[in-house]
Amino acid sequence: MAKSKNVYVCTECGYESSKWYGKCPSCGEWNTLEEQIREAVTYSSSPRNNSVSTLSSYEAPIQIKDISTSDEERCSTGMDELNRVLGGGIVKGSLILLGGDPGIGKSTILMQICEYLGRTMKILYVSGEESRRQLKLRAIRLGVNSENLYVMTETDVERVIENIKAMKPDIVMIDSIQTMNLKELSSSPGSVVQVRECTNAIMRTIKALDIPTIIVGHVNKDGAIAGPKVLEHVVDAVLYFEGDRHLSYRILRAVKNRYGSTNEIGVFEMQEDGLCEVENPSMMLLSGRPVNVSGTCVACAMEGTRPIFAEVQGLAASSGFGNPRRMSTGFDINRMNLIIAVLEKRSGYFFANMDTYINIVGGMRLFEPAVDLAVAVALVSSLKDVCVGEDLIAFGEIGLAGELRAVNHAEARIREASRLGFKRCIMPYHNLQSLKNSPKDYGIQLLGVRSVREAIEALSN
Repeated sequence: MAKSKNVYVCTECGYESSKWYGKCPSCGEWNTLEEQIREAVTYSSSPRNNSVSTLSSYEAPIQIKDISTSDEERCSTGMDELNRVLGGGIVKGSLILLGGDPGIGKSTILMQICEYLGRTMKILYVSGEESRRQLKLRAIRLGVNSENLYVMTETDVERVIENIKAMKPDIVMIDSIQTMNLKELSSSPGSVVQVRECTNAIMRTIKALDIPTIIVGHVNKDGAIAGPKVLEHVVDAVLYFEGDRHLSYRILRAVKNRYGSTNEIGVFEMQEDGLCEVENPSMMLLSGRPVNVSGTCVACAMEGTRPIFAEVQGLAASSGFGNPRRMSTGFDINRMNLIIAVLEKRSGYFFANMDTYINIVGGMRLFEPAVDLAVAVALVSSLKDVCVGEDLIAFGEIGLAGELRAVNHAEARIREASRLGFKRCIMPYHNLQSLKNSPKDYGIQLLGVRSVREAIEALSN
């Protein structure tokens, strides 16, 4: 008979130990080891368990050239922005993890795509957080009334798996994995062990039946998905919802995707009837831009194959303290400090006694080095109180020597700027020289500069 034993499991990383430690030997966190009771597993040494007949049930290795992919299908979700992030649609048998802050729209987008998927597919929606009546009310608000949508309010993973095997739906949605539990484990739902084992049990089931599944994951205070890091390694794709829930715009980004690129993003707007796709996010981010005001410049960042234009606002004001403040929203503050140091050392613009602020309008987060030049232009514009033309954009990476380094996808940025009506573009000189066509063929005035000082001087020309 198997005997139970006490083990101590770290709630942060899942490290297991037979004795308690104040500090986890694996991740270094304090007071994270919790005692759990686990049944010891005994293995029989009889020849029957080690026979050749048992080994013959496993698949033998085959050459990769003999594997057929002719039946590879992607299912459209009915949302082009979501399809873009997934790499073209939902792959059959894939396990997708959707994370984000509370109230960001995770459950909303799942319920919305049920209306489109329900036309041709049988859907099982499992909720461990809402009752059936609450799900019905949300479906009415979002206009979802598909006959192929089946809802289930359950937190026991074994019952969920039984229903999946009996029903054999075309797609499964679980909201959320932190509410699921296995009775064999004594730990509470949402703990590291419960999340890990529940995900593994679901994965084994849906992989065997080749059923695509989307699971919702809560996030902790640091913004990462709650539970063990191995959770993100187990699934096929990890999607994050970004943005302030108090603002209307949402960014859906793929952090991991075994079936597509991780550089694409989807842009949505939260309205009364749910999430609506934003086909042209640049126009949305630039709407309401002030005219004839210093401290603003338009930047162009590449998100996968899509150029995104956003307004960068800079403010330099006299400081009343010995140490001036440095604050940044939507841009790396360490990168901002580097740009300020380069402006002081290489260009002669001093911010030592100035409080400095950077804001990316619309809740966007731009961390691409190509945004450096737009940040520098916005800061100098505010410092000198000189307006930047509303028909001008700037992109380029700033080096520590004050030089402007070339960036990728320069031609795509220029064409999109011309399409949006911009008349002037300040860009790295090396990018200008490497363009395939003549600068006159793009319908926009291109100004190639070699340094930050030249870029600032070009503003007055």
